[in-house]
Amino acid sequence: MGLNCLDKGFVVWLTGLPGSGKTTIARGVAERIRGMGYHVEVLDGDWVRKTINPDAGFDREGRRRHLLRVAWISRLLARNGVIVLASFVSPYRAVRSEIRRIVEEEVPFIEVFVKASVEECIRRDPKGLYAKALRGEIKNFTGISDPYEEPEDPELVIDTEAENPEESVQKLFNYLIEKGFLPKN
Repeated sequence: MGLNCLDKGFVVWLTGLPGSGKTTIARGVAERIRGMGYHVEVLDGDWVRKTINPDAGFDREGRRRHLLRVAWISRLLARNGVIVLASFVSPYRAVRSEIRRIVEEEVPFIEVFVKASVEECIRRDPKGLYAKALRGEIKNFTGISDPYEEPEDPELVIDTEAENPEESVQKLFNYLIEKGFLPKN
């Protein structure tokens, strides 16, 4: 099957607590979009911090710089026809507003709040980070020693405590089709 090319892509920014399901959803949606023949990239915090931003800190300003770099990369990819699924805790509303401004100068931006309680994320704790943060081994950990400011008006809310991963993926995928970002097949 050949690839379908978009003149311009768009950026879906998944925000939520660590362990809320952001990257799982992003990867699931990316797989479906690739199956439609489109170029898609998943950018997630772990990969970006290992490769592009290994010097990024976890204090407020370090997080801000890290996320603004990702916003510019996302914009660059999307303006060249790539669909970007960005999976980042991005805990501060003001920084998410900056990200939106950067991206929307050229391409559509969709903020998705991946909602799960701190208690549920602690229960899941896929990387053991909450346990370390609760023991004081990790400083500035979102949800424990650093705040997470929930989005006030995201385009979509996905509640991963109320939905299983497949339902969450389907919800975002359906949204992209319903809003005309992806064609109805």
